[in-house]
Amino acid sequence: MTVRVERTFELPVEPERVWEFIADPEKRARSISVVSDYELDDADGRRATWHVDLPVPLLDRTAAVRTEDVERRAPEYVEFVGRSKVLRVTGEHEIEATEDGSRLHNRFVVDGRLPGVERFFERNLDDELRNLETTLRDDLGVEQ
Repeated sequence: MTVRVERTFELPVEPERVWEFIADPEKRARSISVVSDYELDDADGRRATWHVDLPVPLLDRTAAVRTEDVERRAPEYVEFVGRSKVLRVTGEHEIEATEDGSRLHNRFVVDGRLPGVERFFERNLDDELRNLETTLRDDLGVEQ
């Protein structure tokens, strides 16, 4: 089973400020609650390893998810792919200028490779996107 979630955030700031957050793999990793640690794997910030702690029965250790930005179009689009033995995740962030600031479209697809992984994300992916929005708004200094 594959879990897919799409959410859009309206933000009262210019697209370039949203881009500064979304294009930074460290900031994206910090906003996900199950990421216990991360490492940047290259100087340009396109690759990182997320250490993920998922509360699923068959996983008794932290999973290393190797992420890579596979497409970047500043200041409007980032697509990343994360791969590990327990899951594959694809995320897309598209920034659109609006009359009042920016609109950020977020799309995530998670394919679990162990029983319980997809069920976890099916129950929690909305919360993770709320975490992303909260962290982004805090970083930008704008209210919820």
